[in-house]
Amino acid sequence: MAIKMVAIDLDGTLLTSGNTISPETKKTIQEAHNQGIKIVLASGRPLSGVLPFDEELGLEGENEYAVVFNGAVVQNLAGKVLISHEMNYRDFNTMLRLQRLSHVNLHFETTECFWTLDRDISVQMQINAAYTNNEIKVRNRDEISKDFTFNKVGFTCSKDSDQIAKLWASIPEWAFQSYDIVRSLDNCIELNAIGASKGNAVMDLAERLKIDQNQVMVFGDQGNDLSMFENPEFKKIAMGNAVSDIKEKADYITDDNDHNGVAKALKKFIL
Repeated sequence: MAIKMVAIDLDGTLLTSGNTISPETKKTIQEAHNQGIKIVLASGRPLSGVLPFDEELGLEGENEYAVVFNGAVVQNLAGKVLISHEMNYRDFNTMLRLQRLSHVNLHFETTECFWTLDRDISVQMQINAAYTNNEIKVRNRDEISKDFTFNKVGFTCSKDSDQIAKLWASIPEWAFQSYDIVRSLDNCIELNAIGASKGNAVMDLAERLKIDQNQVMVFGDQGNDLSMFENPEFKKIAMGNAVSDIKEKADYITDDNDHNGVAKALKKFIL
């Protein structure tokens, strides 16, 4: 069946190493959109970090959509939340216990801002906030109310540290059974409520739009994209720079993000 929706990861997929959309990729995506294909950016970022790239592609308004927070939230580009998976104060305390397994930063992401109890903030946390146009609110534990909810958690450390590797090896099995946990970068672990994933969010959005799963194409490169590549119905395109787990599950491996990989696959299979 013809592809009617394309879900594209941001970092390492749509974006070059310089955090930009190449002219060729931009032109090709716009051609696909002009043919009536729904273009959905699917990112670990909040909407504030996705909107500038949607706007660059000419996507806006209540009839265009984004999958954000690794699938914990689906919003239209006017900001309306269609799907939301939240964690609560009990989960907040659980995250603090996991943080003690190594020397890492911990921040909590909501649709409004980042929250952290850490006074010394890693460069990676600062980068995450800057790339997503987010404020970081540093608070004491007693300043976090019992009704606190959040959509995503990030554990980070400096790039030359082995503490994320230590944490990854130390996370107990019950945590993997209770949460959706991915290592999205060498120095970053991301955590969502169980069932909140890019794969499930793309599937749910397609259903809302009355698009069959075999009419969906997905692009990705990292561990937080893996859930999209576990759906046997999706047309799965791995970037040339993707991790091995993504490539092994892909239907096709395109060029890397610095050589118009997204554009080349769209031209091959759609345009």
